[in-house]
Amino acid sequence: MNRRGVVGGGAAALLAALLLTGCDAAGIDEGGTEGDGGPSHAAPGGSGTSPLANPRGTEPGLAALTTEQDKAAARALMAKVATKGRGPRTGYDRDEYGYAWMDTADGVPLARNGCDTRNDMLARDGQRLAFRAGSDCVVVEMTVHDPYTGRTIEWRKQRAAEVQIDHVVPLSYSWQMGAARWNEAKRRQLANDPLNLLPVEGRTNSAKSDSGPASWLPPNKEIRCSYALRFAQVAVKYDLPVTAADKRIMLNQCGG
Repeated sequence: MNRRGVVGGGAAALLAALLLTGCDAAGIDEGGTEGDGGPSHAAPGGSGTSPLANPRGTEPGLAALTTEQDKAAARALMAKVATKGRGPRTGYDRDEYGYAWMDTADGVPLARNGCDTRNDMLARDGQRLAFRAGSDCVVVEMTVHDPYTGRTIEWRKQRAAEVQIDHVVPLSYSWQMGAARWNEAKRRQLANDPLNLLPVEGRTNSAKSDSGPASWLPPNKEIRCSYALRFAQVAVKYDLPVTAADKRIMLNQCGG
């Protein structure tokens, strides 16, 4: 499939978002493998897309939620998230979620489009993309807005670690919250689902590590409600609980 026709699809309505109730470096996975994009669909100014209008994760970025109506909708979705205690990390390995970054995690948007997940995410969120000679997949430079810090980054592949692909719900966290009992196909989906992935500043992603919202929130306070909502969207889609402390902090970010 031609890489240039796969990203986008338009923003979904708020109703669709409620019905959903459903970290690698531009190479390095949540705290720590290089993978190798496509067209840009970034919003004007690089501000990103509201998570309420992006329940599949195929639109770029993460825009702030500013109205009380939107925050109430976010809290309504968060209320659907179950809670439990965080289990042990015993047995966790990144390979349990498939190699990074595969194009064959069936069941998620952009799978089997001829381009690996990492470059799909760079292409989704990046602007002014440049590709490796002879390729319409491998992004070698771009401009990207990092919602976690509010920075706009001029990224070059020679400095790959400057931008990392964050798993919003970290893979290790998911393992401790129940993914250890999933089959590998479902774990591969979580690891490669655009809903769970954001290109962000590398140092900030490394600082997050495998934290839940009670332990880490984006430095950019304006985006914290949106981040908490995206965490909840992923949790609901994959029937994944969060800790009681994480849920409380998530609700607090949106006025709950």
